Amino acid sequence: MSCNWGTELWDQFDNLEKHTSWGIDFLERYTKFVKERADIELSYAKQIRSLSKKYHPKRSREDESRFTWCLAFAATLRQLNEVAVQREELADSLNTQIVCELTRYTHELKTERKTHFQDGRRAQQHIESSWKQLESSKRRFERDCKEAERAQHVSDRIDLDSKTDGEKARQTAQQKQQAAEESRKDYVTSLNQFNQDQHQHYHTLVPVIYQRIQDMEERRIERICEAMRSSAEAERKVLPVVSRCLDAMMDAAESTQPRMVSLLWVVEVYKSGFDPPGDVEFEDYSATMRRSISESSYLDNRTEGRRHSRKLWPFIRKNKGSSPADCSHLPPEQRRKKLQTRINNINQEIQREREQRDALLKMREVYEHSPQMGDAGSLEPRLEEVKQSLQRLEDELRRNQVHTAWLLEVDSRLSDHSSRRQSGGCGLNSQTLNIIKPTCLSLSTCLSLSPDGSYTEDHSAELHFKSRSSEFDDDFDDEEPLPSIGTCKSLYPFQGQNEGTLSMVEGELLSVVEEDKGDGWTRVRRNLEEEGYVPTSYIKVFLDSSAKGAMTYI
Repeated sequence: MSCNWGTELWDQFDNLEKHTSWGIDFLERYTKFVKERADIELSYAKQIRSLSKKYHPKRSREDESRFTWCLAFAATLRQLNEVAVQREELADSLNTQIVCELTRYTHELKTERKTHFQDGRRAQQHIESSWKQLESSKRRFERDCKEAERAQHVSDRIDLDSKTDGEKARQTAQQKQQAAEESRKDYVTSLNQFNQDQHQHYHTLVPVIYQRIQDMEERRIERICEAMRSSAEAERKVLPVVSRCLDAMMDAAESTQPRMVSLLWVVEVYKSGFDPPGDVEFEDYSATMRRSISESSYLDNRTEGRRHSRKLWPFIRKNKGSSPADCSHLPPEQRRKKLQTRINNINQEIQREREQRDALLKMREVYEHSPQMGDAGSLEPRLEEVKQSLQRLEDELRRNQVHTAWLLEVDSRLSDHSSRRQSGGCGLNSQTLNIIKPTCLSLSTCLSLSPDGSYTEDHSAELHFKSRSSEFDDDFDDEEPLPSIGTCKSLYPFQGQNEGTLSMVEGELLSVVEEDKGDGWTRVRRNLEEEGYVPTSYIKVFLDSSAKGAMTYI
């Protein structure tokens, strides 16, 4: 079927002008649609990237690198970030390949359309001008014919009446007839010219111009279709990558392995290494009382009445002031792992420092043999700095190795003691206390009395005390509290900032549970929950025989 605008729509110039104008408006609207979609894709990518960054695991959360579900979530966030990258690429393709091209093409299309319709208007003006010329010559021929006819009638009448006037009328009639003949020739010429122009207009000019407009419109439609295909193709290119990201998310979800996490990772992370509490033994309250009833024993009984309530350490929050730097806040099993990790890190640092030292030594040797290459003396400050760093790291390594070995040895002793206790023991005996107490009491090397009676701290020995004394704090919590052997009154305030010590204020009354064994420290108790060592020189002790005197003194 022929659909030539030049033959089918020869008289629809105005409608074609409106139609092509609407087509360009549609092209601009589609371009705006693609641009807004690209903006949406870009905004979506930005929000997805921001969301992924917001929920990405923080470096401070070490636990998230251990558990598979945390790793799976981190992998999902990474894949989501890749999805955002693909969406950004899609937005970029839409902007560069479609929006920019359509904007340029729209400008060219408007210019081309303007040219075609200007040619059409000129052709239309030419045919209209030819028609006006034809109409003018036609009216003039009609007028001249009428005037020649009237002149002939006048001439015929005069011939009948007078021969003299008749000659003049005949001459006028002949002139009018000649003018009519001239008008007729001009009219015929104009008619032929108009017919020729009209034929050329409707069979040559209009078909050519309209065909160009038709081609322009078809190209516009094809360009829109091409833009739609390009848009779909741009999105199709990112779909395989997005699909792979989704597959990676599925794989990450499948890799969580809940059974393995519950059996291995949780045990590995939270295992304390403590033994479960042993059986609670019967205490015979009908036995003969070891001391007479006094005001001090009454005071002790108020605290000891709650002493025999069994402390189940896993369910009691312990308020300790240990520093995470010495690992004393951790249970034995985790403490050993932390120390081992620290040792491995120190070994790596030592290896790096040694490699740097060897490189500096080789460089110094080269400079010594070839002074023109550099000054060997300029390397000495750096060599000295590396040597000091190596010495510091090696000292720290030895301390941690000794601490680890000591921790293993003491833990094995405590394990043996725990086994004996479960088989028939009844708490820490004096022999076991003699094993652990000297280490806990090493704080005596960290403190010295000032001339005014106050105390000062020896910070060089504080780390040794903290790392040693804190090992046994948990063990005391698991055993039955020792019985009170007397009371004491604090003479000075004392801030127990280290593990195993107990803070007190001036004038405070405390229960004595263990005398000073010659190391300058006395073990006291404030209540069932608070127990520790205080300097013997800071208190005045009243044993059972002097308990009443102590109450009177206070």
